[in-house]
This record gives sequence, C-alpha cells and structure tokens, in this order.
Amino acid sequence: MSYTAHPTAIVDDGAKIGEGTRVWHWAHICGGAQIGERCSFGQNVFVGNDVVIGNNVKVQNNVSVYDAVKLDDDVFCGPSMVFTNVYNPRSAITRKNEYRKTHVCRGATLGANSTIICGTTIGEYAFIGAGAVVNRDVPPYALVLGVPAKQRGWMCKCGIQLEGEGRVHCECGLNYQINATTCEQL
Repeated sequence: MSYTAHPTAIVDDGAKIGEGTRVWHWAHICGGAQIGERCSFGQNVFVGNDVVIGNNVKVQNNVSVYDAVKLDDDVFCGPSMVFTNVYNPRSAITRKNEYRKTHVCRGATLGANSTIICGTTIGEYAFIGAGAVVNRDVPPYALVLGVPAKQRGWMCKCGIQLEGEGRVHCECGLNYQINATTCEQL
C-alpha cells in the first residue's frame, strides 16, 4: 500500500489511490474512486464511486465528494463544503440516471461551507468564498462570493486578490491581463 489510511477509515476494494495520499479518521473511499498522489482526506470525508481526483488535492473535514464530480490537480475543498449531483432531488423519485457532472479545474479553492450545485465547472485557480452558493460556471481566476455567488474580482495563482484592469502585477511576481470578463496569466 503506497498510501496511508487511519484504522477507522474505510477504503473499499477496487479504489485506486496514489502514492503519498493520506486518508484520515472515519473517511470512506468507495471502490470505484480514482485518486491521485499526495492527496489528503480529512475526518468524515466520503468519496463516491464515480469520482476522479487529481494529484495534491486537499479535502478537508466533513466533505462528501459525490458521484459525477471531477477534481483536477491542486484543488482545495474547505471544511464542510458541499457538492450535489442531482439538480431536483426527491426522496420518492430515483434520479441516479440524471446526475449532472461537476468539474473543478486545477488549483481552484472551494471555501468552507460553500455549495457547488451540480452541472457547473469551476475554472482554473478560481476562488469560491466561504458560504457561497455556486449555481453557474465560474471563469478561471475569478473570485466569487455570496448567495447566489457573484463575481467580485480576480485571484492570482498564489491566492492574493488582484486589483485593477489591463496588465496587473501580483506581489508574488506573476503577471496577468485583466478585462471585464477574463483574467489570463501572462
């Protein structure tokens, strides 16, 4: 075994887990999950069967990564944030054939207690503020806040909010070209 699992963790047969990954207290990884290297799954995390997770992903305590969710490399899922996979659930109606795919692109941050409504794509290095409810696609590098989430600015790869338009320089040394609808690293 090239990963570490706490004795209380449940890792079902068939799960593919990369080297250096850590699975902590009372986490459950289902047998169909595909997980990359150097990931961390906090206490009480659930990962479904139809889930693909890249390398160096951090999933904090009390997060359920349900079927039809894909997390690219370097994604951060804050404590108790929520994914959904059915848009209009009802207890008495089975809708497993209606799961909507959610894709969280490389380097994105999903803040504590945020909710990602199924069928959305979160762009590279986007930053979802704590408690935000995302019900539509989020562009790369966007900072979104509130209920429903609205774009409030742009974020650098390093996690610092970018100020201004045109060519913008971050204190970490990276440069961006920003206009009203896009932010691109130069």
